Amino acid sequence: MKINLEENLYLTGKRKSKSDLQFSLKRNRRKHIALRNAGKGLAFILPSFAGVCIFWLIPYVDVIRRSFCGAVNGEFIGLENYRTIFENKAFRLAAGNTLRFFGVCVPLLVVLSLIVAVLLTGQKRFAQVLKSFFLLPMAIPVASVVLLWRLLFGNQGLWNHLLHILSVQTTDWMNTGASFYVLVISYIWRNLGYDVVLWMAGLSAIPAALYEAAKVDGAGEWKCFTKITLPKLLPSLFTIVVLSILNAFKVFREAYLVAGDYPQEKMYLLQHLFNNWYRDLSLDKMSAAAVVIGMMIFLLILGLWKAWGRDRTE
Repeated sequence: MKINLEENLYLTGKRKSKSDLQFSLKRNRRKHIALRNAGKGLAFILPSFAGVCIFWLIPYVDVIRRSFCGAVNGEFIGLENYRTIFENKAFRLAAGNTLRFFGVCVPLLVVLSLIVAVLLTGQKRFAQVLKSFFLLPMAIPVASVVLLWRLLFGNQGLWNHLLHILSVQTTDWMNTGASFYVLVISYIWRNLGYDVVLWMAGLSAIPAALYEAAKVDGAGEWKCFTKITLPKLLPSLFTIVVLSILNAFKVFREAYLVAGDYPQEKMYLLQHLFNNWYRDLSLDKMSAAAVVIGMMIFLLILGLWKAWGRDRTE
């Protein structure tokens, strides 16, 4: 739009100069372009957002609603469902086993994968071959993993056969407290390569000039690791911990295929409980438990985010 500069009168008590008017026109033009581009972006996002609302957001809101209602009549009963699940021994057992599993597996996986990633980063000759070797368990189907479990840890499995050769008493590993550690080994074996790749991506983003400068100043390998490597890996640490927690829920598949609905009590996880409640159509208890678990995961990730942000600012 063409503007006659001489006919522009006073806008804020001052006559606008030619440069001010040109700047204002450019700013308005940029705003118009930004709004038009934003409209195009919203048009592209809208189908995906609609899918998220229909298949995730609205169902989850409905789950929250059901957690305060009865399963049969749908009447509002307040916190009765929450009181019921916390008094349920099966829920307490499953929640305790799941928290214990997370507390053991996630730190162990994060530390082991970091050590392996650092060693592979220093290994220039066979790095790609070793990386593929660690990623191989992720390509194995779950059914094959179950067969491997039975082959190794069954009552007549290879491990018991080795103990028998060594004149050591054999154990039915899947029907004792040791089944929990079999679950831990399976989780770490299957997810180690995934976390190693994530750590190696973070390590590759650290400039080599930082290590060179530190070594010129007399810093050793351990000093470089604690003062350069670890601080630079904080963003990767947050991502890896969150993904490790989410992947820990998937270990239920192997445990369910091996031991069914009611495994040895050390392997009885929240997913087993949910599966049994779903079969019994106990939707009220399932909804209340899902809300509790969702809030716990949200608070855990929020705490990790806050801790990560605090470390970044210090």
